[in-house]
Order: sequence, then structure tokens, then C-alpha cells
Amino acid sequence: MVGGDTSKSRRTTGLTPEVIAEVVAEVGPLWRERHQAGLTSRPRRRAVGAGAKHKLVFVDRLLATLVSLRHGATHDVLACWFGVDRSTITRAIDEVRPLLAERGCTVASGLRLRTLADVIDHLGADGQTGIVDGTEVRVRRPATGRKDRDKFISGKNKQNAVKSMVVREAEGRLLFCGPAEPASCADITHARKLGLVKLLANGPAVEILPDAGYQRLGAQTGGRAITPPHRKFKKDPPEWYEEMHERQRKAHSSRRIRVEHGISHLKN
Repeated sequence: MVGGDTSKSRRTTGLTPEVIAEVVAEVGPLWRERHQAGLTSRPRRRAVGAGAKHKLVFVDRLLATLVSLRHGATHDVLACWFGVDRSTITRAIDEVRPLLAERGCTVASGLRLRTLADVIDHLGADGQTGIVDGTEVRVRRPATGRKDRDKFISGKNKQNAVKSMVVREAEGRLLFCGPAEPASCADITHARKLGLVKLLANGPAVEILPDAGYQRLGAQTGGRAITPPHRKFKKDPPEWYEEMHERQRKAHSSRRIRVEHGISHLKN
């Protein structure tokens, strides 16, 4: 991979083959030195030929660490990719990450938002627009005899599922994913349970873009939640109104399209 196609390497690790070669030349000797020091410090000595027969060379350890940092891949997936045990990947990442940090390659700590209230305060302080949406994940059918078994059936997909509320920035960064509720719970009911209505009504001035599932949220939050335009004519609407309604609906949808990409990435 180090000498492979540049575009493929950038998509996989975020670095070009040239940069990876530089990191290997600079960090590799440090890893070998520490690795040998750890082996010699052990009181127990293995016999010649004992131990694991399939060890990762430093290049593979570095690539596994880069892929883990860039894509958040689980250690089980990386273990299947490199053909080793999961514990080998875990140990390799624990060894390589401090070396990358010493070189200056660190993950910024940033601001940690632990609750929905922290998210609303963060959006209000920075004057950013938040995007709210509910997403469903299909689950196995609950066991027979469970009291709330029917509550897991989604009215939208007619399948057993759980639902979570997601909040993202207008730029697309995921800020909050709420706890799962049975899929029969309406989006706006779920928002009330999480306290979103009270936080918007009593908190800082912030603009939130929900979909039509939160239709009454705007009136309950003093207009801070902007929902799609409500259809006033149910039968035989004028042509001019249809054009205006469609234009407003598309404008609102285009502002909140990033939440769909964020939900897809979260599920993947």
C-alpha cells in the first residue's frame, strides 16, 4: 500500500505513500528500539522458535493505526483485514499511537458535548444552525409475551425498530445521538422526552431545522425551530400556491440535507 496508487492510499489512510514512507523511516526505528527493550526487560525467556508465528511488521502496524484513526474501524475488522488476532491489532495501535503523538500527529481533543443541553448551549454560543432528525434502526422482533412488544413496530416502515434523535451542525458534524426508543414513538414526542422543547424555549437563541415530523415544534419554542411550510390547502390548491409551497419545501430540505449524510455515516 505504501507504494500503491496515491488516491487509494489517501482514501484509506489520509496520507500519500511518500508521507507514509517518511513516517516509517522516522518512527520505525523508535518502535523497534522500544520493542526490543520491552523484550529484553522480561524476566521469562522463550525457547528458540516459540511465540506467535504471524507477527505484524511495523508498516502493517502503522497502517492499521492510521485506518483506525481515520475511519474508526473496529479492531475486529482490522484483524480480519491483516489476518491476525484482534488482540494483536489492539496492542499494535497502543504501541504506535504514542509514537505518532510524539511526532506531532495527534487527534485534537476539542470540545466534548455530553448532554443535549451542552449541544444547545454550544450552538447558541457560536451562532450556528442545528439540524434535528429522527432515525430508525431495524431490530429483532421482541420475545413473545413481552408487554410492550407492539411498540417496536414502526408506523413508517411497518417493521420492528428502535428510534434515536440526532443533532448535527449545519456544517455536517455530529453533535448528539439520543438514546433509543421504540419506533412507534413519534418524533416530536421523542424530542419532548429528551427535553428539547424546554431547552429551546428557555435556552439561548438558536436556529434548529427539523423535518415535518416536528411540525408543532416551532410554535412551542418561540419560532426557534423552523419546520417545513405547512400545507394550507388540502383540496384543489391554486397553482401559484403549489409552486410557492414546493419552492419553500425544497429550500428547507436543501438546508438540512447534511443530516442524512451524517445518519448514514453513523449507521455504517
